[in-house]
Amino acid sequence: MSWSFETDTEFQQELDWIEKFTREEIEPLDLVFREPGDPWDPASPAAKAMAPLRAIVKEKRLWACHIGPELGGEGYGQVKLGLMNEILGRSRFGPSVFGCQAPDSGNAEILAHFGTPDQKARFLQPLLNGEIASCYSMTEPQAGADPAEFTCVATRDGDEWVINGEKWFASHARFSEFLLVMVVTDPDAPIHQGASIVLVEKDTPGMEIIRNSAVGPYVEQGDGVHAYIRFTNCRVPAENLLGEEGQGFIVAQTRLGGGRVHHAMRSVGVLKKAMDMMCERVLSRTTKGELLAQKQLTQEKIADSYTQILQYRLHVLYTAWLIDKHKEYNREVRKEIAAIKAATPKVLHEVIYRAMHLHGSLGMSDETPLMTMWANIPELGIVDGPSEVHKITVARTVLREYQPAEGLFPSYHTPTLREAAMKKYGHYLVEG
Repeated sequence: MSWSFETDTEFQQELDWIEKFTREEIEPLDLVFREPGDPWDPASPAAKAMAPLRAIVKEKRLWACHIGPELGGEGYGQVKLGLMNEILGRSRFGPSVFGCQAPDSGNAEILAHFGTPDQKARFLQPLLNGEIASCYSMTEPQAGADPAEFTCVATRDGDEWVINGEKWFASHARFSEFLLVMVVTDPDAPIHQGASIVLVEKDTPGMEIIRNSAVGPYVEQGDGVHAYIRFTNCRVPAENLLGEEGQGFIVAQTRLGGGRVHHAMRSVGVLKKAMDMMCERVLSRTTKGELLAQKQLTQEKIADSYTQILQYRLHVLYTAWLIDKHKEYNREVRKEIAAIKAATPKVLHEVIYRAMHLHGSLGMSDETPLMTMWANIPELGIVDGPSEVHKITVARTVLREYQPAEGLFPSYHTPTLREAAMKKYGHYLVEG
């Protein structure tokens, strides 16, 4: 058995190029294009700025690496994707420049697995090329993260599905060519057997965007990219059902597992960026006659942040390695995905807060990226399921590996164990 924490030389050269390209060419986009939808909206001026950068990425054969070669990607495993995404996570434009932005990356995987030839021609290829945007619409306003409370239904009527109900926080719906919508197709069945996913094209009669919300405060309310949608007798062709009827959550798992890992991968990049700023700041500022870096409480913050980031990064890469090993989202893999998903907002909260604190008033202002990083932390504790749900998943999976004690006292009860040990080895005391 061999263990290695090294990256092969050839791919490390690719990573070195990605890091330089991200810092020099992509991160400046964050300072110019500041609207909520800029990295994802094909109609944004940012799309023109990204076009030559995307051409370079494609020439380097680093475009849409999560997709297999048959669809124009490189078919990278999750470990390679993790090492890439922890660099791209430094900029909100990073994933879009490399063709692996959410939710489009996951939606492309669903279409690749379950779409019809016509749907793949009309939507999948343009999506993979970065020409259009897409939306994954699952959450409902009254249900929160509980699918059992979903009420948006689709009823079969001849060659069509008729959708009625509401959806909430449907990211990027306002500029998407299509939406993948989770609907209840059998209200009498348990939700994990009675829900399906249907493709709804933009401007389909009966689909109305009530308003768009943003994460955090913006100057004008309604300028966000997370839609509140109402479906009223919205009709779509029967062939727009993706996968089998009632198998919506199986279809969704194609995107959700990988998506949660990719959030964590990119969070590593955010953490490293916060650490970079923290260290530069404390080496640059003097107070009470000495550098901040020389103060023991500062050194404690640096040490704690370094340790937490390294532990978190290794857990993310271990989870990616498990996915590559098993080639499926089995129970062991889902446990680790849930664990890193639950850990993400906590480690971000602690590291970014330390960075802000060491910057003083500058860290509280809009003159560093830290406040924007801070504002995004709560979102990562909610999207793709709240942390509490993932912790429950972890705990239940862990507890399956244990058994209750057979007797009155636990299996590690010292008097009981000592009695058994004395019977096994006590004669050596007598002989001595």
